[in-house]
Amino acid sequence: MKTKSFLFMLLQGQQTLILMTKDFEPILEQQIHQDDFGESKFITVGWGKKETQFHGSEGRQAAFQMQMHESALSWDDHRPQITWRGDGQFFAVSVVCPETGSRKVRVWNRELALQSTSEPVAGLGPALAWRPSGSLIASTQGKPNQQDVVFFEKNGLLHGHFTLPFLKDEVKVNGLLWNADSSVLAVWLEDLQTEENSTLKTYIQLWTVGNYHWYLKQNLHFSSCGKSKPVSLMWDPVTPYQLHVLCQGWHYLCYEWHWTTDRSSGDNASDLANVAVIDGYRVLVTVFRQTVVPPPLCTYQLLLPQPVNQVVFSTHPQKSNDLAVLDAINQISVYKCGDSPCADPTVKLGAVGGNGFKVSLSIPHLEKRYKIQFENNEDQEVNPLKLGLLTWIQEDIFLAISHSPSSRQSFIHRMTMALSETDEEQGQLSVSSSVVVDGIIISLCCNSKTKSIALQLADGQIFKYLRESPSLAVEPWKNPGGVAVRFPHPCMQTELAIIAGEECVLGLTDRCRFFINDTEVASNITSFAVYDEFLLLTTHSHTCQCFCLRDASFKTLQAGLSSSNVSNEETLRKVERGSRVVTVVPQDTKLILQMPRGNLEVVHHRALVLAQIRKWLDKLMFKEAFECMRKLRINLNLLHDHNPKVFLENVETFIKQIDSVNHINLFFTELKEEDVTKTMYPPPVSGNVQLPRDLHGKSVDLICDTLRAAMENINPHKYCLSILTSHVKKTTPELEVVLQKVHELQGNAPSVPDAVSAEEALKYLLLLVDVNELYDHSLGTYDFDLVLMVAEKSQKDPKEYLPFLNTLKKMETNYQRFTIDKHLKRYEKAIGHLSKCGPEYFPECLNLIKDKNLYNEALKLYPPDSQQYKDISVAYGEHLMQEHLHEPAGLVFARCGAHERALEAFLACGSWQQALCMAAQLNFTKDQLAGLGRTLAGKLVEQRKHSDAATVLEQYAQDYEEAVLLLLDGTAWEEALRMVYKYNRLDIIETNIKPSILEAQKNYMVFLDSQTATFSCHKKRLLVVRELKEQAQQGNLDDEGPHAQESDLFSETSSVMSGSDVSGRYSHSNSRISARSSKNRRKAERKKHSLKEGSPLEDLALLEALNEVVQSIEKLKDEVHHILKMLFLFAFDEQAKELQKAFEDTLQLIERSLPEIWTLTHQQNSATPILGPSSTANSIMASYQQQKTSAPVLDAELFIPPKINKRTQWKLTLLE
Repeated sequence: MKTKSFLFMLLQGQQTLILMTKDFEPILEQQIHQDDFGESKFITVGWGKKETQFHGSEGRQAAFQMQMHESALSWDDHRPQITWRGDGQFFAVSVVCPETGSRKVRVWNRELALQSTSEPVAGLGPALAWRPSGSLIASTQGKPNQQDVVFFEKNGLLHGHFTLPFLKDEVKVNGLLWNADSSVLAVWLEDLQTEENSTLKTYIQLWTVGNYHWYLKQNLHFSSCGKSKPVSLMWDPVTPYQLHVLCQGWHYLCYEWHWTTDRSSGDNASDLANVAVIDGYRVLVTVFRQTVVPPPLCTYQLLLPQPVNQVVFSTHPQKSNDLAVLDAINQISVYKCGDSPCADPTVKLGAVGGNGFKVSLSIPHLEKRYKIQFENNEDQEVNPLKLGLLTWIQEDIFLAISHSPSSRQSFIHRMTMALSETDEEQGQLSVSSSVVVDGIIISLCCNSKTKSIALQLADGQIFKYLRESPSLAVEPWKNPGGVAVRFPHPCMQTELAIIAGEECVLGLTDRCRFFINDTEVASNITSFAVYDEFLLLTTHSHTCQCFCLRDASFKTLQAGLSSSNVSNEETLRKVERGSRVVTVVPQDTKLILQMPRGNLEVVHHRALVLAQIRKWLDKLMFKEAFECMRKLRINLNLLHDHNPKVFLENVETFIKQIDSVNHINLFFTELKEEDVTKTMYPPPVSGNVQLPRDLHGKSVDLICDTLRAAMENINPHKYCLSILTSHVKKTTPELEVVLQKVHELQGNAPSVPDAVSAEEALKYLLLLVDVNELYDHSLGTYDFDLVLMVAEKSQKDPKEYLPFLNTLKKMETNYQRFTIDKHLKRYEKAIGHLSKCGPEYFPECLNLIKDKNLYNEALKLYPPDSQQYKDISVAYGEHLMQEHLHEPAGLVFARCGAHERALEAFLACGSWQQALCMAAQLNFTKDQLAGLGRTLAGKLVEQRKHSDAATVLEQYAQDYEEAVLLLLDGTAWEEALRMVYKYNRLDIIETNIKPSILEAQKNYMVFLDSQTATFSCHKKRLLVVRELKEQAQQGNLDDEGPHAQESDLFSETSSVMSGSDVSGRYSHSNSRISARSSKNRRKAERKKHSLKEGSPLEDLALLEALNEVVQSIEKLKDEVHHILKMLFLFAFDEQAKELQKAFEDTLQLIERSLPEIWTLTHQQNSATPILGPSSTANSIMASYQQQKTSAPVLDAELFIPPKINKRTQWKLTLLE
């Protein structure tokens, strides 16, 4: 036996172990038989003696029995057996003890130090195999009526066993072999020669463990004589599930298995979601639609006369629960669901029946067993597992695959059922036709909907089996582009699915690589299943993802399965580590997962749940949808939001199907204005026509009203509580209506059986509404009986509310209601009731109006000609005066006839027309009007309304000279000239008008010179600043070129920080500004764009200043036009021409400069970072920082050039 660089050799004659190197040089030597237990000998700590311990049913005498040693088995060859642990640190030796004649297992380390000796085991066999993972050592044990495979721990103690399906002394075990990953144990057995047994056989059995139960998965029957007798077998050290068998006639067989889940493939409600598990002579079937039981438990089991090698379900959509079983002698047993005339003895109920329980599920019955007729039985004798990949494609037709023993060819056999002439109980399967395929077929999958069959060869090629073709041929499977599909790596599991309208082949390798056609979609998939239009996958990241294939594509699936992608809540779900998909219950929401240990877990994947709910709602199956949503905590708003129009049209159907007041109330309580199809449960992206939606959004009030009308129409007494809930759940709860209905119930309770009493209704209301709120609303109905009824059901102390209610009852009706409304802070209603109580209560009413600012509401309660109306208006006007709303106050005073107060208000706001109107109504004298006029003129001058002030002085103060001076101050030259000629004061022209015009001309000239100089200076500086910034930016790009290698040493963070250092000073000042007062903040805002050279935002400040110059020049056009006319009129031609030329030069300068200042490049740079083939990460980040620094979002309008209206006629053509 070899391990790494050492070799152990056992010398039978001397009973000695010799440790040798690979060159056969001895290192150590040790006797096999040792009296000592070993270094791992158990230590007794002295807690009691064996005689005093409990010995169970054997009794106390068991403590004094002597251990009896049985000799080795009769067929034992007494040869020692050696097995190594997988890591080569320990080995075990099974030898026959010369003293007792029984076998013992001793464990040694690689230094030949004995570690442990097995406990005495009667009938221990010679076979020995140490599990590569190191946990157990397998051997065999013969018992009185059975033969077991037993397991030892490293310390020599027994740890579990399983029973072989043979009697004692019926077979002998030639060997035990673990595969490379310790998941499969191969048991090599051979029949013992007996008188009854003339035909001896050799068996190779494959056992696996799951959930602490050992399953016999495969059973190969060889002949014990002739060329087909196995003489050697071994597992492949690299490929875990590949077994090599060498037969006596130099026939070599290589078997390669892979795991598969045998599940029914139907997608309608009649499919029971059956999953079959092979366990020797039994097939364990679990019906997941009705029962979820952990293996090895099952719903029922099928008992077969021979060991089972394969199970297959029918692919017929309506008969997907039927199954066929292929056993070790190539016999097929067909089980069909349906009515059976008598109980089938081969079908036994499992965890769901027995002991008087009635089982309400469809159990299959054995219809017939079929023997397969081969043309050449010699091949079957050499290869017992002749047929593989059995597929039930039609009711009476099977497909199966076999391989040529002499070449790399495969045969597709089409087998048809035929009744046997000799035995009616057994039928025959005749091979009607066969197709030869060059290559080894390793998988076959069938689509029950499209009837397509895909075959995969060992080299990854995919072929389509043409089942309808008369010649029964195969052709390469092609993708939509017409290219033959070929998996880059062979896949252990293949399925057919329709993706975006095209049928594709899905494959999963043993290395977790997932392919769709020849495209690798993901490399971390542990299992997958196709159900209807969904693809479900489990991943190494312990998630289960579900994708809708109807509108999916390879790219969307790749994006959804990429580790960097964060999928939404609907497609992704966290699952337990190592979970794998078992099956999906059709037309349901259950997804069955199996954990690594073997136990099961049922999850309801959100994507499956929502898809099924949408199907139910489309079919108006509200009850099923509601129950599912309630159980799985799906927001019930989806019932309406899925299709609001259909739901509102079928509310009666909804109510009748639900038929539960509590469930309808639950629906009401979850209603909200949010549309959950846009927030919580967005529908999958689909090219189909979207359902029409209400453009005005969802209305809870509409749903409540519609449902309430339907319930009142169906049975108002039964749905009384739901009707009350519909009132409460409205946007503005209708509590008064609810309380009134409860009061009506108290008055005359209906005698209908389903009716609800007033007490029950009120008790229910207190669950929905706060008791204090309900008490206040009952008080607001002014019905004291209702108030008492609510108060008695609440936790209120009678000492609190009874005195208050008694006081109210003693009041006059209107004053009583006023007091209630004031208590409830319903002040508008309160003043309405108080206004009806009489004039003596008006002072109290006026105080309440002033206190709560209810002037507008109060004015509607009294006629305009009443004294109360005037008093309220005066109070309203004084309130407006306090709020500095002088003009509205004046209007209120004027309306109620308080002219003096109105005059004060109009004077305060400068409304001179209204003030003079009030003066006329007050019958002012001429002197009083003149004084009032001068006062008004002063206020108007303060407001720079010189023309209005001149009008008041001329018409009411008869002071036209002062009026002319005001007009000249306001540059109203023509109006001043009119007034001079009106009063025939031509001397004023020389003394005031002409000097004023000339002075204005000089001021305009000075202003234009100043603005022109400022504009030119700012423009020049702006060009310099821009040039400096461009140079600095170019310098950054140049710096990166020669130091490109060094730039890799710096992190991205440092480049970002360096780009932001420019704005550090300014951003810091901003943080200080935010804490200042509002006045200082406005001042700081004005100084934000500083014109100081070198400031961070100097270019923005210059743009802002230039914009202000342009706007100020644009506003002068009308004023310049008017003064030019006056200068020409009084023959000041030189001054007029000088002003006109200067203004024209300024305008031309601005028009020429606009394209230079507000360039298109800088407008684009303000919104676009520097990108391009020559840009780097640092330059892009620097440009973003510069953009952030130089162009805040709030200053974007500065980059828009100011508009100049060229249509404005300001020039005087007479001067040209």
